[in-house]
Amino acid sequence: MMNRRQALSLSAVGLLAACESANARGQGTPTPSLHELAQRKGMRFGSAVGAGQPGTVTASLDDPRYREILARECGMLVHENELKWYVLRPDVNTYDYVRADRVMDFAAQHGMGVRGHTLVWHHPRWFPEWLETHDYGARPAAEAERLVVEHINAIVDRYGDRIDSWDVVNETVDENTGALRETALSRHLGHQEIIDLSFHTARAAAPNAQLVYNDYMSWEAGHEQHQAGVLRLLEGMKARGVPIDALGIQSHIGSGNSDDSVGFDTAREGNWRRFMDEVTGMGLDIVISEFDVHDKNLPADIPSRDQAVAELARRYLDLMLSYPQTKDVLAWGMVDSYSWLQTHWVRPDGIAKRPTPYDAAYQPKPLRQAIADAFIAAPAR
Repeated sequence: MMNRRQALSLSAVGLLAACESANARGQGTPTPSLHELAQRKGMRFGSAVGAGQPGTVTASLDDPRYREILARECGMLVHENELKWYVLRPDVNTYDYVRADRVMDFAAQHGMGVRGHTLVWHHPRWFPEWLETHDYGARPAAEAERLVVEHINAIVDRYGDRIDSWDVVNETVDENTGALRETALSRHLGHQEIIDLSFHTARAAAPNAQLVYNDYMSWEAGHEQHQAGVLRLLEGMKARGVPIDALGIQSHIGSGNSDDSVGFDTAREGNWRRFMDEVTGMGLDIVISEFDVHDKNLPADIPSRDQAVAELARRYLDLMLSYPQTKDVLAWGMVDSYSWLQTHWVRPDGIAKRPTPYDAAYQPKPLRQAIADAFIAAPAR
C-alpha cells in the first residue's frame, strides 16, 4: 500500500501530464515541444527532412512552415534521401553533396543533432545503375571493397562528428525469406563480407558515432520471416565481433505497405516483445528510425481515422519506450502533405493520407498528442 507522500507524488505527476496534454491538444504551437518531452526522459526526438525536387513530397526543407515545425519540435534531423547512393553518387567519380549539405546547414543553425541515413542501402532496387554495369576488373572482390571503403570514408570524413549516429547498412534482409539480399557488391565480395566491411570501415572512420543496422521488420502479422532473418544477421555480427551498437526499427506501422494490403491493426505484440527481448539481450540499443502510421485501410472519416492512428501509435510507442535501450525517436516526416506515403500504396478512395503528427494545414493532430503522451508516460532512461 502506498503512503501519503507516494500518493501526492503520483498525483503531481498526473497533474503535470494532464497539463502538458492539454497544452499539446491546442492548435498552433503545442508546448512543450516533443523533443523537450523526450529530453526529460533521457531521449531525443527528431524527424526526416528532404531537400529534393522542388514542388514534390521530397522537398520539405523548401517550405518555411515545415522548417518552423522542425525548429520548434525537433532536437535532431535525418536526411530523407540525400545521403543515399542513388542521390549522392550519380556516377563512379562524382559525389554530389549539395542536397545533403543543405540539411546539415539547417541542423547546425538550430543546434540539432543529425543521424546519417544511409552509408549502404544494400538493396538492388536502390543502388545506382552504374554499380551494376561497373567494370570490376580482374579482381572484382578487391574493386568492390575499394568502392565501399572509399564511399564510406568520403561521406564520414566530410561530416565528421556533426553526425553522431549512422545507419551503416539498410535493409539487407529479404522480408519474404529472411535471407540476405544480393547486389552487385555482394556478388563480388560476399553477402556477409559486405556487411562486416561496411561496419568495420564506419567504426574506423567514425569511432565515436553510434553504428546502426536499419530495417523495416514490423510488429504486424506477416513479418515473422523478416524478424527471424534480422535476428540471424545480428547474432552473426555479434559472434564475429562486428562493431554494431543499435538496431534501427523503421516503425512504419498500421496498414501493410503493399497495394493489396488489408486491415489496419494486425499487431502481434507478444511476438514483437520476444523479438525486442532478443535484440536488447544482445546488448544493442534501439532507434525508432522512421516512425509514421499508414492509414490506407481506415475509413475516410477524418476524426475516426485520426483517432485510430493515434491509438495505435500510443500502443506501439508505449511498448517501445518501455525498453530503456530505446533512446531516439525519429518521425519519417512531420506534415502529412510531405509524407512519402502520399505517393506509395494510395488509398482506394484516392484521398490524402494522414500519417504524420501535423496535417496539411500545419496543425497538430491526435497523433502528435499520442507521441507527447508516450514520452510523458515513459520511464526515464
